[in-house]
Amino acid sequence: MAKQMNYKDKPWVTSYEKGVPEKIEYEEICLPEILERSARRFPNKMALLFQGYKITFRELNDMVNRFAASLHNFGIDKGDSVAVLLPNVIPCVAAYYGILKIGAIAVMNNPLYSDRELEYQFNDSDSKLLVTIDLLANRMIDLRPKTKIKQIIYTSIGDYLPITFRSPRIYCSPW
Repeated sequence: MAKQMNYKDKPWVTSYEKGVPEKIEYEEICLPEILERSARRFPNKMALLFQGYKITFRELNDMVNRFAASLHNFGIDKGDSVAVLLPNVIPCVAAYYGILKIGAIAVMNNPLYSDRELEYQFNDSDSKLLVTIDLLANRMIDLRPKTKIKQIIYTSIGDYLPITFRSPRIYCSPW
């Protein structure tokens, strides 16, 4: 009868290439600290690119710090839940890091959720504040009385799009 293997035996280790350690030592550090380190080391390097709009690590770190301060001014403290209802845009990244920076809980939500789903998510998470996009703001204002959300912050995709068009020229008829 073959010997029974269990997890403690770690049979997969025998398949590792020579020099690959059995266990990886890693630094215990929070994400906002990694961003701050990147901003110090690579301040002018591109951190984010959205539809041609570029943000450097310095700019992103500054956005995160300003947003974290705003959350604090709104009364959000360590352990409070903040709902984020944004598509994959630059403010979503800044909001996420800003929330983590003050020790709050980022409750990520899909912008395609129905109002019923969002109401459940907001209440289940005890979210006190919502970060969303202007296109959803009116829906969220209507939904707010059914939740514990006290403030709604919204942003616009248009704020982070490069100007790719020129004003139309006006031609006058010589008559």
